[in-house]
Amino acid sequence: MPVTPTVNGQVIGQAHYATRAVLERLLATTGTTFHQSVALNVIADTGESIERGRLVDRMTGTLKIDAEAAEATVAELSAAGLLEEVPGSTARVGLTPAGRDRQHAHRAGIADITARLYADLPAEDLAAAGRVLTEVTARANAVLAGA
Repeated sequence: MPVTPTVNGQVIGQAHYATRAVLERLLATTGTTFHQSVALNVIADTGESIERGRLVDRMTGTLKIDAEAAEATVAELSAAGLLEEVPGSTARVGLTPAGRDRQHAHRAGIADITARLYADLPAEDLAAAGRVLTEVTARANAVLAGA
């Protein structure tokens, strides 16, 4: 009988890379990168539009990328017609109808993947894992911040 490892960086990393590979396979069907999908989700989750600087901040904080990479992602989405400046504002960006459609399609695909990956795992195990990973993330962010 295999021994279940205690959670550690290697176990977290293996789960991250395996699930990200599944997600990237889905995203590849629409030519969307992982960073682009994160930007689309941030905008969709905050409403119709977001201040460009706040979007960049969310991306750098979540993805641990620099502002230039986040700005490049925003520019790619704009060039692809998925993102646009909000009329009458130079500081806000929002999803175009095509961007909304793509984000909705990804969200539906992700819901299917999530159901398949987590279907029979006990709710209490998922809750415990969520608590542990949230705390590990907070501690890692504190280390990155120099605390």
